[in-house]
Amino acid sequence: MRIAFYAPMKPPTAAVPSGDRMMARQLIRALELAGHRVELASIFRSRDGTGDATRQARLARLGARMADRLIRRYSAASNHNRPDAWFTYHLYHKAPDWLGPRIADALNIPYVIAEASFAPKQDGRKWATGHDAAAAAIRRADRVISLNSHDSACVRPLLRDPSRLAALRPFTDIAPFVDASENREKHRDSLVRDFRLNPENPILLTVAMMRDGDKLDSYKLLGQALALLRDTPWQLVVVGDGAKRDAVERALSSTGPERVRFAGVQSPAGLCRFYGGSDMMVWPAIREAYGMALLEAQAAGLPVVAGNVGGVSDIVRHGQTGILTPEGDAAAFAQAMKSLIETPERRTTLGAEARRITAEQHSIATAAEQLNDVMMTVIGESVS
Repeated sequence: MRIAFYAPMKPPTAAVPSGDRMMARQLIRALELAGHRVELASIFRSRDGTGDATRQARLARLGARMADRLIRRYSAASNHNRPDAWFTYHLYHKAPDWLGPRIADALNIPYVIAEASFAPKQDGRKWATGHDAAAAAIRRADRVISLNSHDSACVRPLLRDPSRLAALRPFTDIAPFVDASENREKHRDSLVRDFRLNPENPILLTVAMMRDGDKLDSYKLLGQALALLRDTPWQLVVVGDGAKRDAVERALSSTGPERVRFAGVQSPAGLCRFYGGSDMMVWPAIREAYGMALLEAQAAGLPVVAGNVGGVSDIVRHGQTGILTPEGDAAAFAQAMKSLIETPERRTTLGAEARRITAEQHSIATAAEQLNDVMMTVIGESVS
């Protein structure tokens, strides 16, 4: 099957690393693993982050022109080069899909969305144009693949048939992370050496970009929680960078700067060393969708302490693979970290379960099978 792929929030070719970019790439890989031919249809970004009605209207006009251009191109192409289906990843009121519905209608092909969210409270507010467009796209969709169970309640009422909502657990290629866990002693020794860590104390890991908004809020809460653990033996390695690096360093300075190490941005291969060499993953996950780094950490056998928000509980099983705490509660987050810092045997048990469950339920091979089932079903429906 030929699939036209589009991500209105951020294209998979974007230069800046993010969980959103990573999942877009993983979806393409999974579809290709299932035997489909995937084409990146456009890198047009429809996101308006400020609620500017004029900008939204301009993006809508530009999107319509780009859609018409693609329609002409596809219509003139041979059957072999026309898409059999359109696949949009991640749309919501700030980043609606101005291309997919228009093109799918013109070409009479199925329209599939992965990760759609809908916020009724935005009706008539600053993002009214994008809100209405997101609702129209969801209503038009032949399938909406939900990667975040938290979104389903608001998406389902928009669908012509509730069966058009299909669940898909967040996933990743687990192989490099499994390899990292099998070389834990080597990776831990390298972190201790390169970052001058105390080999006797647990190594906490945080992996997140340093930007304003949710990420910075999470870093601030992490700093507040760690400041409550001054008498507990821990050391933190932070992987990530960004425009708010100074603010992040200030947020973590109250914990005692001698305990925190900044590793900067790492390549995917380089990141495996940090997962493999650490003892636990910690991230407050303020307003997080689900958190790809949390999934990767568990694939490497790390227990996780995270905020219980959005779809994080779809990845982290409370009491089984990690500990979830109320969103924004620094004291509860500190207590959860303390409990794992002081019980290495529990870290081992949770980490082993994290690795097992991730391999069974969140692998790219499993996702490829499920995505293939969805795509073949919608194609069958379109010709019946």
